[in-house]
Amino acid sequence: MAVIYATEENFENETKSGLALVDFYADWCGPCKMLSPVLDELALETSGVAKVIKVDIGKSRAIAAQFKVMRIPTLALLKDGEVVFQEEGFKPKEVLAELINKHK
Repeated sequence: MAVIYATEENFENETKSGLALVDFYADWCGPCKMLSPVLDELALETSGVAKVIKVDIGKSRAIAAQFKVMRIPTLALLKDGEVVFQEEGFKPKEVLAELINKHK
């Protein structure tokens, strides 16, 4: 499955059931750009296990505020709509895959 770009209109529906790895990002953010191809690969490799969702903090400020995003990239793993992990900064694909496997 491809990466899903969520907005304030569809975020809750996309994250309410199952696992969802959410990337809070901005187009101007260097580390966010480095993370993007990692998330593309992860989305394909975890298809059927977890969704990979990107949220543009400039366009979806209410979601960013809800998750108290202060720095980007911020990654959050949600299971059935509840946060089970949240951390700032770039993470390698192996670390993210291990995190998803731990919570599936």
